[in-house]
Amino acid sequence: MSTHRYRLLEVPEIAAGMRLDRFLARWFTDHSRSALAKGIRLDQVRDDTGKPLRASHTIRTGQRLLLFIPGIAPDSEPPPFPPILFEDDDLAVIDKPAGLMTHPAGNTFTWAVIGLAKELWPDADLVHRIDRDTSGVLVLSKNSKANRFLKAAFKEDRVHKEYDALCRGIIPWEFQSLQGRIGPADGPIRIQMAVRSDGQHARTDVRVSEHRTYGNGVSLTRVRCTLFTGRTHQIRVHLDHAGFPLIGDRMYGVPTDVFLHAWEHGVDESVIQAAGAPRHALHAAQISLPLPSGGNHTVDAPFPEDLSRWWDDANVLPLDGWSGETSPSDDAVPPDREIDN
Repeated sequence: MSTHRYRLLEVPEIAAGMRLDRFLARWFTDHSRSALAKGIRLDQVRDDTGKPLRASHTIRTGQRLLLFIPGIAPDSEPPPFPPILFEDDDLAVIDKPAGLMTHPAGNTFTWAVIGLAKELWPDADLVHRIDRDTSGVLVLSKNSKANRFLKAAFKEDRVHKEYDALCRGIIPWEFQSLQGRIGPADGPIRIQMAVRSDGQHARTDVRVSEHRTYGNGVSLTRVRCTLFTGRTHQIRVHLDHAGFPLIGDRMYGVPTDVFLHAWEHGVDESVIQAAGAPRHALHAAQISLPLPSGGNHTVDAPFPEDLSRWWDDANVLPLDGWSGETSPSDDAVPPDREIDN
């Protein structure tokens, strides 16, 4: 069966032992119980062998459900799989484009890396995540043993990650090690983070590459950031706290109302005008990691076309590349499902 016909949902540990109908009702809260029940009756919920499941079916941790229910399943063809930068028998490193989620979140179907990857490698899994607006290197494991090995490497700080970013304004220094502690921000945006004394230790080393001022009065600084910790939104929080937020960021460096408008009404022209660009200018440029097969490997993702265009001529901002269609806010997802920088 092809990915573009169904939505793949893997049962989380907290749902083990639940009836199928009750699990779907709790997971897809924006869909009526009657619509979900109808989908089950019409054989639109199946296991990964294609066998239809009954409403009373007891689900288990890790079970893969194939959902064909209209409004939950995709109604369009899948996007191309992202370019593969490196691949061996255990893992693949891809160049994720901005706009593609690593994992689906929320009730409405969204194409995501993990579903596309499972079409190529049935046992594929995420090793880490980068958020929807961020482009660049993303690591996928091809088997459970490799996934455990690579996740341990991330947890034990044996993975080196560098990001490229475009910041608002002229940064007056060449290098800073930003080490403000990070925790939840006080305010109406529950997923927003901030530098605060009672937060978790965080370190981002920032090196200035170049700065430019353009004919439209916009000034940008291009930086390379090295992560030593992996707090939620860490690079964005640290650069905003330093006074140089990312161009295009809809949560940091702009009034709170900008994000709240995007949350309630989608990302429209007013949001992009306020943020200064269609997406935040952050790119996962390089990763160095140990391989399950032995040795270390470094993978680089080229600077993306949109950021290159903005850097070459910021006069195209703020609406460069925007289709003119309102879209949901890609930050408006639960932080336990889609986190990183």
